[in-house]
Amino acid sequence: MYHGLGKPALFLVDLRPVSHPMCVICDHDAAEQISKSSKLFQYSAPKSHISRSYSDMMGPLSIVLAENEEWKSLRKQFNPGFAHKHLINLMPCILEKTQLFLMKLDHYASTNEDFPLDELCTNLTFDIIGAVTMDIDLHAQLGEENQSAIVRLFRKLGSTYRSGHGGWKLLLPLQRKLISRQLGAHIKEHIKEKFEGQSTSHNPSRSVLALSLVETHELTPEVLDRTCDQLKTFLFAGHDTTSILLQWTFYELARTPHVLRRVCLELDEIFGTDSHPTHIRAQILEHGEIVLQRMIYTSAVIKEILRLYPPAATARFSNPNTGLSVRLPDGQDMCLDGLMLYNCQSIIQRDQAVYGDKSDQFIPQRWLETGSIIPASAWRPFERGPRNCIGQELANIEALVILACATRRYDWEKVGLGSIKRDDSGAPIEKENGQYEVQSELYNV
Repeated sequence: MYHGLGKPALFLVDLRPVSHPMCVICDHDAAEQISKSSKLFQYSAPKSHISRSYSDMMGPLSIVLAENEEWKSLRKQFNPGFAHKHLINLMPCILEKTQLFLMKLDHYASTNEDFPLDELCTNLTFDIIGAVTMDIDLHAQLGEENQSAIVRLFRKLGSTYRSGHGGWKLLLPLQRKLISRQLGAHIKEHIKEKFEGQSTSHNPSRSVLALSLVETHELTPEVLDRTCDQLKTFLFAGHDTTSILLQWTFYELARTPHVLRRVCLELDEIFGTDSHPTHIRAQILEHGEIVLQRMIYTSAVIKEILRLYPPAATARFSNPNTGLSVRLPDGQDMCLDGLMLYNCQSIIQRDQAVYGDKSDQFIPQRWLETGSIIPASAWRPFERGPRNCIGQELANIEALVILACATRRYDWEKVGLGSIKRDDSGAPIEKENGQYEVQSELYNV
């Protein structure tokens, strides 16, 4: 649609009667006007009603659904747990969960089996987000029969949002509420345990939950409900997005040999040539943040993956007669009241006017070139403005740690869709841009 319309700064998709008409924002400056603080909206334009369709997954009191001072209060309460300096102290926890992930990869490498990377990455990030936010072992990587009730219920709840339910669709809202209530009961029990243990423990937890309860003197039903819904939100948003990031990273490294070589060279310079997980773990635990800061090229790889394959999206909405207008590149002011506003990252972050004629190509080096000026507003995988993603630092630290441990240890090869095309001798066919040709192009959905 975007190309067919001549690459406009925005365009309208009329979804009535199913939903409000949707304005797709394709220009980074227009997107910035939607997401930034303004006189009209102090904390940026309000979230769209469409977000409420996930209220059973996140909880009705979720920070994602909150507005104005309610949102500000929640953000202030949970910010300390997601601060960079605090998360650096939780790297031992991230490393511990990564060890089991590597053991599973070792098994597949030794047997030469094909396996779905999605399941492994998602289980890993589930374990990490559970440990970081609640100081709990969700056992997501131990197989369905050994997973915690929280993981099983989350997956069961998530399955109700997928297609293919046939005549049972009318019962889905009720089913979601029942599962959500069960999930909430398990999370609330954990909150109560942590709250009661904080005053008596000689080694208090440093989880996001624990820090959020520091100034809580009484665990009222209101506080319990509100805290439960934030934990639901963090579990929901924190496992799937990072898993997607990891999968795309391993895929692009596997089909872009010159980038893989450069990542491996950087890791050799930082950690030495010993790529065994025990050695990497010891180095990270000893040197901490200094190690991550030196992973400059690897960070550029992550940034480029997030540019090409943004793992999440959000929508805003301005009520009719509110007066929300944006100025377009041609100087025209456009009123967007009454429209669902979608900052389309997959278009914005591939804009040739910003990223050049190679905007669709995987080029981590673009983030390291001193002469290249890419507007900050043209890279927005975690969105921007006051309501940017609270967990973006965690996602970045997770990815760096996992890539440090796994990149050099394994030779990755995609099978099925997106697999590498080979010549008659079985060697991969390399294109002019240094990437291997593939049987079919993969894309984000």
